[in-house]
Amino acid sequence: MGRARREDDNDPQCEPPPPEENMAVSPHRSPRCAAPLPARSGVGLRVEHIDEILAGRPDLGFFEIHAENYMGEGGPPHRRLEAIRAVYPLSLHGVGLSIGSPRPLDKDHLKRLAALAERYEPGLFSEHLAWSSHNEGFLNDLLPLPYTQETLAAVCAHVEETQEALGGRMLLENPSTYVLFEESTIGETDFLAEIARRTGCGLLLDINNVFVSATNHGFDPLAYLDAFPLQHVGEIHLAGYADAQDDAGRPLLIDAHDSPVRDPVWALYAQTIARIGATPTLIEWDNDPPAWPVLFAEARRAERAMAEAAPRDRELRRAV
Repeated sequence: MGRARREDDNDPQCEPPPPEENMAVSPHRSPRCAAPLPARSGVGLRVEHIDEILAGRPDLGFFEIHAENYMGEGGPPHRRLEAIRAVYPLSLHGVGLSIGSPRPLDKDHLKRLAALAERYEPGLFSEHLAWSSHNEGFLNDLLPLPYTQETLAAVCAHVEETQEALGGRMLLENPSTYVLFEESTIGETDFLAEIARRTGCGLLLDINNVFVSATNHGFDPLAYLDAFPLQHVGEIHLAGYADAQDDAGRPLLIDAHDSPVRDPVWALYAQTIARIGATPTLIEWDNDPPAWPVLFAEARRAERAMAEAAPRDRELRRAV
């Protein structure tokens, strides 16, 4: 799993895959033609785990980093990340582009992101269907947006601008939500499908977000996944949620990323990969991270689920 060779920009291998290509079974090719992520499990890279990882070289598919944590020029964070990148593929996950904002994208932020992608050649880059900036202010949260024709046009323009800056296809992640907008006129899965159709981007399917939103808003997560444009999925996220209640005493789930993946989410994951096949899958445990063996065990569970789904995937493909 060595560092991917950078291809010449004119190399035919750098041509993007055709738009009709099924992203569930054809890996996403990232900027600068870095090698695509393997269809295996990965985890979010935590500073407290790096020494143990480098000493033990665990059998893992990839590591994912938050882009904004590495936008400085150098220092210890980059030296440690370079050591990880020499051994493992990387996935780059953004939390600060504010793709869903009506304001223009921050050009300086986009330049720093492009420089980071060129430096580390990640297997893919993803961002959230959310907004976090307004006028000159920045909110430290990923906020939902109404699904209207106006916001659809704005998001598509921002996705296209990001892909142009990076020189390759990005993935857009479905959100976890706690409120709905009366002015929404498009369903979330249709909204995501139309973004992928217009821009050629791929999608990051966060299955924990599906279960959290389904519980909070009272819809069927399986029906949501049935309607989701699975052919565009290039990566899956799994995480733990926290249990709470709203003011009326109804169940309210929080996308907390501070605990193991729950059984209902594992069940949805198994059904999803039985349909789309093995797909790069990230275990998100960003807050209160556990000891490395605990996090690694979660990743191994995802690997076993992919292996167990393989026979069902073949049966489904034969039936089509």
